[in-house]
This record gives sequence, structure tokens and C-alpha cells, in this order.
Amino acid sequence: MNHNRISWFLKASLAAGLLFLYIPLFILIIFSFNASALVTVWGGFSMRWYGELLQNQVILSALWLSLRIALVSSFAAVMLGTLAAYALARIKRFRGSTLFAGMVSAPMVMPEVITGLSMLMLIFQVQIFLQNSAWLGFLNFERGFFTIWLGHTTLVMAYVTVIVRARLGELDESLEEAAKDLGAKPLKIFFTITLPLIAPALISGFLLGITLSLDDLVIASFLSGPGSSTLPMVIFSKIRRGLDPQMNVLATIMIVVISTLVITGNYFLMKKQSRLDREARQATEENITSDSTLP
Repeated sequence: MNHNRISWFLKASLAAGLLFLYIPLFILIIFSFNASALVTVWGGFSMRWYGELLQNQVILSALWLSLRIALVSSFAAVMLGTLAAYALARIKRFRGSTLFAGMVSAPMVMPEVITGLSMLMLIFQVQIFLQNSAWLGFLNFERGFFTIWLGHTTLVMAYVTVIVRARLGELDESLEEAAKDLGAKPLKIFFTITLPLIAPALISGFLLGITLSLDDLVIASFLSGPGSSTLPMVIFSKIRRGLDPQMNVLATIMIVVISTLVITGNYFLMKKQSRLDREARQATEENITSDSTLP
């Protein structure tokens, strides 16, 4: 009886949590097909706002800018985060390792206002230095794509480092040690053995980086310049003037695209993990069989 009560309580808690998370999204998706200009009043089914969104150059430009920043910053964060995670996971103790680990993960717990303000001050100092330099004056740059990319790369790198480091901690180092004993170079070991094994973590970090970049408003607001408004900035500015039906359409498209990417990524990751587990079981069974046939 107690077991049944606990089971029903867990199921009810799961259902309540899922409803709390997804009912607002379902309502938003339904009202994206609303014919009325009033967001909160249902006026019948219509694709009107989808057509108007596709003709809204302000939103489309902001979306294109956000997608470019998200892809480039996630790619850079995966490369830098992988290097940082590999150093933390494989070099067990070195001078300043604790400080290095803390500094790498600091952007995760640092308020985005502080991160954006500190990045903005750094950019101001670099601009002043370049303007006063007789040799580097041609490198002067304005706030825009590059500065937002720097801020998002810094933010995403912390998450990628944690994910990849956790994956490296789960790997069996005997594979790398065996390859080293056979004379393989460290770079070849990394690309041949380590990289394929941590590929699921890299893909997860890349997808998470795209989501974080597309979701960021605070850091982009500090680091953007004239003509470089990202999608969250445009949405926030429009929402402040009142609810716009096109925002429901835009949010619906983003939900569908991100959900598709996440589901597809998880499917391939689970498929690859199942294949690796199956190969490991087969190798174990073959070893057991070979040991049993020995005299």
C-alpha cells in the first residue's frame, strides 16, 4: 500500500511539473494562429501573423544576427572549453589549478550584469589603447558583432568546460595509456581515442551554447552597438510597447526549431551510446570466452 501511494505521488508530481512547464508554451503556440490583433482575445484560426513576420525586416535581421553570433560563439566556446576541460581532467594537480578551475566556472555563477559591465569596460580600455597607439590605430573597432561574440563565448565556454570535464572524468584512461605505451603521440591519442569518446559532450555543449546565446539579453545589451540589435533585444523592446502577435509566432518558430534540434541531438547521442555499450558488452563476452578456453 505504501509503495502504491508513493508511486502515485511521484506520477502526480511529474505530471504537475510537466504541466507547469509546458502549458504556457502550448497556449503561446495556439495563440500564434490567432486572427485577432489582440493577443489575449481569440479571433479565429489564421496564418496571418506568420506571413507578416516573414516580411518584418527588423526581426529577420535581428534573427540572422543572433543565429550567426550563436553559431560562431558556440563553436569557439567548444574549442576553448574542450582545451580547458582537458587540462583540468588530465593534469591532476598543477600550480594554480584550483584558481584556474574557479575562474573557468565563474561566468556560470556571476550575474550577467557584472559580466556585461566588465566586458564593456574592457572594450572601452582596448579602444582607448588602440586610438592612442601609433602602430595599432588601424585595429580600432566599434561595438557590434565582434564584441557580442566575445561576451557570449566567455559565457558559453564555462558551461562547455563543465560538461566536457565531467565526460572526461568518466572515461577509462587505460585506453589512452595503452595507446601511449604502443608509441602513439599525444595529439594522435587525443584525435583518435579521446575526441570520439567525448563527442556526445561536445555536441551537447554546442547545442547548449546556441540556446544560451539566443536567450541572452543582458550581455548583448551592454556589448551591442548601433545597428547590431540581437533578437532578444528586439523582442524586449517590442514587448515594452505592448504585446505583439508576431512575437507569439516568433516564439513558436523558435520552440519548434530548438525542440527539433534537441530531440534530434538526443536521438543520435543515445544511438551512439547504445552502440558503444553493445560493443563493450561484446568485447567483454569475447574476453570471458577466450579466458574460459584457456587450459
